Amino acid sequence: MTNLIKLFIAIAGLTAGLSSVAIAAPDAETAYIFNSFSFLVHGFLVMLMAAGFCMLETGLVRAKNAVVQCAKNIGLYSIAGIMFAVFGYNLMYMDVSGWIGTISIWGPADELKTFGGENDATYSSGSDWFFQMVFCATAASIVSGAVAERIKLKSFFVFVIVLCGFIYPIQGSWSWGGGFLSEAGFLDFAGSSIVHGVGGWAALTGAIILGARRGKYGEDGSITPMPGSNLPLATLGTFLLWFGWFGFNGGSQLAMGTAADVAAISNIYINTNLAAAGGVVVAIILTMLFYKKTDLTMALNGALGGLVAITAEPLAPTPMLAIGIGAVGGLIVVLTIPLLDKLKIDDVVGAIPVHLFAGIWGTIAVVFSNSDATIGAQLYGITAIGAFTIIASAILWYIIKITMGIRVTPEEELEGMDLSEVGMEAYPDFRK
Repeated sequence: MTNLIKLFIAIAGLTAGLSSVAIAAPDAETAYIFNSFSFLVHGFLVMLMAAGFCMLETGLVRAKNAVVQCAKNIGLYSIAGIMFAVFGYNLMYMDVSGWIGTISIWGPADELKTFGGENDATYSSGSDWFFQMVFCATAASIVSGAVAERIKLKSFFVFVIVLCGFIYPIQGSWSWGGGFLSEAGFLDFAGSSIVHGVGGWAALTGAIILGARRGKYGEDGSITPMPGSNLPLATLGTFLLWFGWFGFNGGSQLAMGTAADVAAISNIYINTNLAAAGGVVVAIILTMLFYKKTDLTMALNGALGGLVAITAEPLAPTPMLAIGIGAVGGLIVVLTIPLLDKLKIDDVVGAIPVHLFAGIWGTIAVVFSNSDATIGAQLYGITAIGAFTIIASAILWYIIKITMGIRVTPEEELEGMDLSEVGMEAYPDFRK
């Protein structure tokens, strides 16, 4: 017992001594290790968002289409990784000259570094590739839910190939790659427009060209509800996305080699969490006012709308401003989901209001907390990214429609795509 007391006294004395000493700045190699570690661990968290999208979408589609959503999500994640290695990364980041990078196959360049010397590097190139790749997969996941329950599986995969290999990285090079949007002063910290906006624009064009699910909209203007099959699963998916978003925004600090970087990451986590909470609370309040009951699906999408909104600038806002930005994101979601129905644009999971509309708001909201942002540059970036993605996606959707078709037959849609597209069912014991 005496020895144990002496140990505690020694530890206390050591701690007191350390508290009076300033934290020394890390050397170049230590910073390299921590920066690379940040990319990898935050990348793992963003990869978990793939599971979140899968569970959210599977829960919000009808039981007869659940397996197809699972197949789409594991397929698109794999395609995104391959295409980002073959073309995407170098198009986005390698020798970008205004409009586009280099068309070449990516390969790691992690030969032995001479830290602080001529070949100095601040992080592993492989860790950066992994972190950027999972962002690319996120953009494709957004499209999956919006066009669910009527698109051919193979046609969707063809779209993902081009989206991840070319459309996403080309527009990404304009800002994150140091291209013309970066030079114009456009700011998007973690991708409200660069990631979520691109996925939202691609989803919007796809939903319009594909058309609504059969029976969704009547000729008399009526709207037939098509509720999801598993709301607990959708709720789990939302929590997984919320959790993964800490990697999405926190990792976008792009460094963890100093105490200042770690402090910034912690503030990003706080603002990310508060914005999501603000979106949920506003969605709950509004649905209680509008419908006299709480709508769970609106609350789930309210969280995601708040997360998308704060993504463009999760570091600079105060906590109270972060709540406000997220709350407006939730407001936008609740108001625009019914608007799409009035326009007869069938978005099965609410991806367009969440990722596109809340993403536009979040990109504009950067000017409220970042003194380097201007409304002109933000609108310029939103417009450029939107115009390019709409045109490129529309051309691609139409080519797929003409050559291989994009929609299953009416009989297959009625029976359910699980049987026609993959030949199995999610809940075979419950089939009538």
